[in-house]
Amino acid sequence: MAHKQIRNIAIIAHVDHGKTTMVDQLLRQSGTFANHEKVVDTVMDNNAIEKERGITILAKNCAVTWQDTHINIVDTPGHADFGGEVERALSMVDGVVLLIDAQEGPMPQTRFVTKKALALGLKPILVVNKVDKPGSRPDFVINAAFDLFDKLGATDEQLDFPVVYASGINGWSSLVEGGQGEQWGPDMSALFNTILDHVPHQQGDPAAPLQLQVSALDFSTFVGRIGVGRISQGTIRPMMDVVVMEGPDGKAVKGRVNQVLTFQGLERVQTTDAGPGEIVLVNGLTDIGIGVTITDPTNPTPLPMLKVDEPTLTMNFCVNTSPLAGREGKYVTSRQIWDRLQKELQHNVALRVKETGEEGIFEVMGRGELHLTILLENMRREGFELAVSKPRVVFKDINGEKCEPIELVTADIEEQHQGGVMQALGERKGELFNMDPDGRGRVRLEYRIPARGLIGFTNEFLNLTRGTGLISNIFDCYEPHKGEIGSRKNGVLISMDDGEIFTYALGKLDDRGRMFVRANDPVYEGMIVGIHSRDNDLVVNATRTKQLTNFRVSGKEDAIKITPPIELTLEYGVEFIEDDELVEITPKSVRLRKRHLKESDRKRASRS
Repeated sequence: MAHKQIRNIAIIAHVDHGKTTMVDQLLRQSGTFANHEKVVDTVMDNNAIEKERGITILAKNCAVTWQDTHINIVDTPGHADFGGEVERALSMVDGVVLLIDAQEGPMPQTRFVTKKALALGLKPILVVNKVDKPGSRPDFVINAAFDLFDKLGATDEQLDFPVVYASGINGWSSLVEGGQGEQWGPDMSALFNTILDHVPHQQGDPAAPLQLQVSALDFSTFVGRIGVGRISQGTIRPMMDVVVMEGPDGKAVKGRVNQVLTFQGLERVQTTDAGPGEIVLVNGLTDIGIGVTITDPTNPTPLPMLKVDEPTLTMNFCVNTSPLAGREGKYVTSRQIWDRLQKELQHNVALRVKETGEEGIFEVMGRGELHLTILLENMRREGFELAVSKPRVVFKDINGEKCEPIELVTADIEEQHQGGVMQALGERKGELFNMDPDGRGRVRLEYRIPARGLIGFTNEFLNLTRGTGLISNIFDCYEPHKGEIGSRKNGVLISMDDGEIFTYALGKLDDRGRMFVRANDPVYEGMIVGIHSRDNDLVVNATRTKQLTNFRVSGKEDAIKITPPIELTLEYGVEFIEDDELVEITPKSVRLRKRHLKESDRKRASRS
C-alpha cells in the first residue's frame, strides 16, 4: 500500500455557496456514476433535515479516483454552529478547497473554517464558484480572500494560493477567466489537476507503529460502533490486535479490529490492509470515541485528543408536564431523554450535557441556536416529547470579571432597510465596524454584538427587511459584560381554561393580536395562544362558544373574520419565548406555554 497515491481534501464554504453541488460534479466526472445514473437530489445531503433546509449539518466522506490518485473528499458544514464537525473533518485532511460565491465574496462562516484550516497549517485552494452568474465579480472575491487570509495570520506560503474559476451547477472549471456568458472550461479537470499539484500526499511510514486518530463515529446494527479516521503512520489490517488510547495520559483499552473499510465513491469497501494517508472505517472496538488513537499495543504512539471550541449557548431540556403530555410522543420520561442525550454526546463533540438540581430537567450546552434546534428536531422525529427553555448565553469569569460571548454579524440588506436594521442592532448593543455598499442598491453591514442580543433577532430581521435580507453570525471572543439588553416588545395571550378552541372565540380575539392556534386545536390553562398587540400579558377565554338560544335579532349576523395564524416552527418558538416560558415539542406539534400554568402560581413566582 506504500506506493498508493492519496490526497485528502476538505471542501469548506459558507452556507449556500454551492459546495454540495460541486461535490456531486466531482463524483460524476470522476466516473463514480455511470452516464445513466443522473442523480436529481444532491448526493451528499442524505439526511432528511439537510435535504429540507439545503444545508450541510454532518461532515461526510466520499472518495474519487483521478489519474490513478485516490482523492478522499470530506464535505464539511458551512455553519459555525456545527464547528465541532468542521474541526474533526480538518484533522483528517492535508489541504482545503475554499469555495466562495463569485458575487457574495467571503462570508463569516468562510472566515470561521478558514481560520481553523490556516491554524492547522493547511494550504488553501481558492475556488471562485458561480462565475457564470450575472453580477459575479471574481477579481473582488480573490482580493477579498487574500485580505481575509492575511487578517487571519496566513503564512507567505499560504498566501500564495492557486485560484480556480468554476460553475458547479454546469460542471466546468478553469484556471483563466473567460467572457461573460461563455463556458470558461470543458469540465472539472482544472480543479482535479490543481488538487493533485497543490495538496501534499501523505509522508507517513507504513512500517512504523500504527497511529490512527478517530475523527468521526458511525453505527451499524450488525457490527456496532464504527470509527472513522486517517492513518498517520503504520498499517492496519483486519483481526489485528491494537490498543485504544485517550491521548498520551488517558486510559488505554486493548481490542481487536474486526473489519477495515475504505471509501470508494459513496460506497464503503472492505480492504485487506490500509496504510498512511488513507481514511478508513474500523469496527470491532467497543471503547472507541471521538479523538482516541488506535495504536500498536507493543509500541503505543497516541496523539493528543481533539480540541473543539467551548459551547456559548445553553438551554434546559425538561420532561413535558403539560395536560396534553403523552398523547403524541413515544419517549416521554426523563430517563429516556437522558439516554438520548448521552447517545448524542458520543459523536456530537461540541455538545455538553449535565443534570440540574431539579427532577427531569437537564442543562444542554451547544454552539448556537441552530446547533441545539437541529438536535431537538431530530429528537421529535424519533418520537420524543419534551419542553425546552429560552436559550441563555454561557458567561465566563475571566480575571475576576464577568465576560460574555461576542459574535461577528454580517447583514446583507437593501439600502432602503438600512435605517431600521441599524437601529435594531444598536438597541441590542451592536457596534458597527464596517459598511460596504455594492453600488447596486444593497449594502453589507458588519457588526460586533453580544450573543444575547442575537437571541430572537432572526424573525425581527426578516420583518425589517421584508424577507430580502441575509444575515449570518460567528463567535468571535469573550468580552466584559455589556449591560442589559431589552427583551420582546409584545406580551402574549394566555388561555385561562382547558378545552378546544372554536372559530367563535378566534373571532372575538382577533383584534387582541395575532394567534398561534387554529380552530379545533386543543388548548389548556397557561398555554400561549397568540401575541398580544400591547406590551403586557393578557389571560383570555380561548374556549368561548356561542350561546345557542332561540332569540334572534333582525338582520343578517356578521360573518366571523379571522386573520390567518402565525405558523409556529421550532426555531420561531425557541427565539420567541421569554425566561418564564417554555416550548412544548412533540412529534406532531409545537406549542408555547408559561412555565407556571396557573395564574396564581405565575403571580407568586413574579413576586419572589
